[in-house]
Parts: sequence; C-alpha cells; structure tokens
Amino acid sequence: MTKPMRTTVLALAFALGASVAWAKLPPPPPLDEKGKAAAEEKKAKDAAAAEKAKADLAAATDKMVKNRDANLKKAGKPIPKPTPVVAAAPPAPAAAPAKGAPAATPAKASEPAKKS
Repeated sequence: MTKPMRTTVLALAFALGASVAWAKLPPPPPLDEKGKAAAEEKKAKDAAAAEKAKADLAAATDKMVKNRDANLKKAGKPIPKPTPVVAAAPPAPAAAPAKGAPAATPAKASEPAKKS
C-alpha cells in the first residue's frame, strides 16, 4: 500500500471511530409499575447488603484490635491508647480588600527584605 493511500485509510478509520464515539444513545424508557417495584426491591436489598457489610467490618475490626492487644500483652508491651480523630474546621474566609486598594501579599519570613 502506498503512503498516501495508507494515510487516507487511517484518516477515514479515525473519522468513523470518532463519529461512533460521539453518537448519543437514546434515554431509557420510563419505568412502569412493575419496574418501579423491582427498583424499590433492589434498593432495599442494596441497603441491607450495605448494613451487613458495615456490621461485618466493625466485627472484623474489633476482632483485630482484641488480637493486637492480646499479642502486645503477651509480649509485655504497653497497649497504646486510642487517638481520637477530630475533623478539621473549615478555613475562615479571607477579608476582601477595600475597593481600589491593592491586595496585600504577606511577605515570607524566610526571605530577607529587598533593598532598593
């Protein structure tokens, strides 16, 4: 195959692929009563599964902590106290400079003052 023909074929393949990628699928049809009931049932099953997974995780975590504490006690090491986790407070909004005044930029403490 010659170089111009190969370039043309590749350009056409790219254009076809791009047009397929940009095609818009039609929206799904609205649910009927049976579909709505099935969706509600699935939602309830998913919620129950999430609760079970959460309970299983809590049980596994408790088992792991008890095992660690027993191993530390057996080794004669002190058991560390749990560290409370506190969410960080959101930063306070900065005050807006007065209209027409230049915005003040704080100087870095590590940089020496510039001399003119």
